[in-house]
This record gives sequence, structure tokens and C-alpha cells, in this order.
Amino acid sequence: MNPMKSIVLSLLVLGAASAQAAPAADPAFDAELLSIQQAWAKVNYESPAGDARVQAFDALEKRAEAFTHQHPSRAEALIWEGIIESSYAGAKGGLGALGLCKEARGNLEAALKLDPNALEGSAYTSLGTLYYKVPGFPLGFGDDKKAGALLQQALRLNPNGIDPNYFFAEYLFEQGDYAKSLQYLDKAGHAAPRAGRELADQGRRNEIAALTARAKAKMS
Repeated sequence: MNPMKSIVLSLLVLGAASAQAAPAADPAFDAELLSIQQAWAKVNYESPAGDARVQAFDALEKRAEAFTHQHPSRAEALIWEGIIESSYAGAKGGLGALGLCKEARGNLEAALKLDPNALEGSAYTSLGTLYYKVPGFPLGFGDDKKAGALLQQALRLNPNGIDPNYFFAEYLFEQGDYAKSLQYLDKAGHAAPRAGRELADQGRRNEIAALTARAKAKMS
């Protein structure tokens, strides 16, 4: 895969009960997490391409990193640091973005070790998407087979979520399976809205519509 390819993750949320004890309620943590999610959506979907976008992701990545340092035992913080690093890599582009992708992979893998079902398992979607967007050896660590397995695990945890369905559809599109891709795009388009994530949901629905048009064109 071309290493200049943009790595856009936005990511997402999967659903299943954790086998571990749920963290104690922490309203301040939850409020900051939602604020970071909303800030990511604003940069990802409203910032124009260019230096300003890169700078906005850089500032947001520093904020997410500080949040993780404040809460080192919370998988949710690691997941969102990984998501932001992945999106930052997409905005930055080029081989220099691979370092950010590796950092994202490390954070997502650490989150899975802490709690694979945190944020309803969203680390699986984020990590799977990294594996199919990052170039393979010798440039990067991309691996389509591993990507498919991670994305299918995400769907087992949250079969009706907008993000796991969209990213699996995008993966299938890249594999040339346009008919199956359309099935998952349809499911993603019918996903329930997420409270407080309105901008992210709208941005994702726009991406669903665009990829649906591309898949249909491939089949015509």
C-alpha cells in the first residue's frame, strides 16, 4: 500500500460486557473523555487540510497523552490517545507518519491488555484499521490478514455499531469484495446515534454515503 495513503480513524465504539470489574464511576474522567472525543471530531471533520489541521492534531495528541498519564490504568484513555495518533498520522502523511502509527499501535495493544472491552471493545476496530491502512513490510507493519481478524472481533462485540461496520466495509472494499462491503455499509448507516457524538456520527454517515457510491460504481 502507498505509504502516503491517509490513515483516517475515527473510531468508535463496540459493545460487550467486560469480563473485568467495571471501573468506579468518575464523572470528571467521563467528562474529559467526552470532551476529547468531541474535539477529535471537530478537528477530523471540520478542519481544512494543511498545516492548521496538522497543528490541531498535534495539540490534541498532547492533550490525550496528558490524559493517559493522569489515568494510566484506564484503557479508555489509551484507546483515544491511539485514535488521535492514528488520525494525526493521516493528516501528516508520508513516511514520517509511521512513527505515530507505531505509537498508536502500542497504545491500542496496551488498552487491550488492560481491558479488551473498554469503550465496548473499540480498540479492536482502531487496531484493525491501522493494520490495513499502514504499509506492509519493509516500510511498515501492515497486515491485511491480521486486520480482518481484529475487525471481525470488533463486530462480534458490537454487531450493530456504526464504526465497526463502516471500517469492516472499508476493509472489504479495499479487498475488492464490493457486494459484501455494501452489506456492512447498509448496516453502518442504520446504526443508532451516539449521545454526545453527533458531529462524529454525521461525519461518519457522510463517509458511509461516499464509500457506498464508490462500491456501487465498482459493481456497475
